Amino acid sequence: MADLLSPLWWTDRLFKRLAAQQEQVEFYDAYYSGNHPLPWLAPGAREEFRRILEMTRSNYMGLVVDAQVERCAVAGFRLGPAEEAADRDTWRIWQANDLDGTFDQALLEAAIGGRSYLLVAPNASDARTPHVWVEHASQAVVEYVPGTNRRVAAAGLKVWTDDWSGLLHATLYKPEGLYKWQAKATTTGAAPRWERRSVPNEAWPAPNPLGVVPLVEIQNNPRLLTGGVSELADVTDVQDRVNKTIADRIVTQDFGAFPQKWASGWPDEDANGNETAAPITTGRNRIVTTDVTEARFGQWDAAPLDPYSSAKREDVKDIASRTRTPAQYLLGEMSNVNGETLKASESGLVSKVRSRQRGYDTGLEPAVRLMRRAAGLGSDGDALLEVIWRDPQYRTEGESTDAAIKRYQSGITTQRQAREDVGYSQTQIDRMERQDAALEARVAVVANGLAGVSVTGDGAGS
Repeated sequence: MADLLSPLWWTDRLFKRLAAQQEQVEFYDAYYSGNHPLPWLAPGAREEFRRILEMTRSNYMGLVVDAQVERCAVAGFRLGPAEEAADRDTWRIWQANDLDGTFDQALLEAAIGGRSYLLVAPNASDARTPHVWVEHASQAVVEYVPGTNRRVAAAGLKVWTDDWSGLLHATLYKPEGLYKWQAKATTTGAAPRWERRSVPNEAWPAPNPLGVVPLVEIQNNPRLLTGGVSELADVTDVQDRVNKTIADRIVTQDFGAFPQKWASGWPDEDANGNETAAPITTGRNRIVTTDVTEARFGQWDAAPLDPYSSAKREDVKDIASRTRTPAQYLLGEMSNVNGETLKASESGLVSKVRSRQRGYDTGLEPAVRLMRRAAGLGSDGDALLEVIWRDPQYRTEGESTDAAIKRYQSGITTQRQAREDVGYSQTQIDRMERQDAALEARVAVVANGLAGVSVTGDGAGS
């Protein structure tokens, strides 16, 4: 058994936590992907209805997550309230690591599983542009120092299977160094037997020039004691109800939606006393007749399907109300709706997105500060660093422009803020400001030239 707080002890401890985290992440990922558990049916009926069961999964969980994530977009980073413009160096590093696109994946995975991670590392070939990677919650985990309100990371672990060797690789991140391990993958659930993984020309442990755990957790809707929470945490049961209702409806369609015909008094023998099983042939151009006066014919009513549709609709409304996803997203219905009504129906989603963005900030801002430190850009202003998010509220171009112009003309906002409110990116705003500066310079040259022209009495310049 490893010594308490030793690197091996930390590796074993975090690996166990990662295994439990993987189970949770895989559960919610299956719901997001539409691979829900098949609805329950009596064991004797399962084989007969298996084809039907596989048709019952109607995936609303994916819509719930996508409706939130598609409204979250990072537009830049500002170094405190004294700086109006977004910081160009920070955005350069962000774009150099393709995070203007891949960070969307971090937000998606956090919304599904409750958390994702950013891993920061110095770049030996370009010190001004450190590496930043997005890590999946099934491969990374962080533990915090007790009593720090989940703010100070004590250790982090990343685990993956090496495709070339088939070995399980792990890297333990500690403030004093990086401990790299390898082990044979186990299938019994037992803890791996870790051994040192040698890397050419690298000490063991590898130095950690940042001096802190470089694995930063991005949490979705975090709670004080448990951290991030999946957006699907309390609606998977409702999704199961929807699937069960659809299964019952499809079974009813197959066996009860077509009227069942019946006949009584139909003879079992023909006129010669021979047993007969002559079928009664029906069709739209046929009529059934018989000389047997006791014979009667009829049909039962078809099983109604409306109750199943109503039950499904009520369950979908439960999903919409609990996740604050607009009902028209899930139900696909919208008629005679004006702009104000549509905006009101989306107000809950907009508020939720803004709340989630504040939760993401608790991990994203420390990660960006660490990224700047790795690039040698750390400054006193980093403590006030803030993330610039795109407005999650959808507005027409005319509405956004008109409101921004009125705020600017009344002196409430600056020109840069007005452009930001319209929806221009920080890169576009920088380009506009450079064009404005170039135009002002040309105007100043012309003005200075005109100032040197004297005018004679007859109006001719000299």
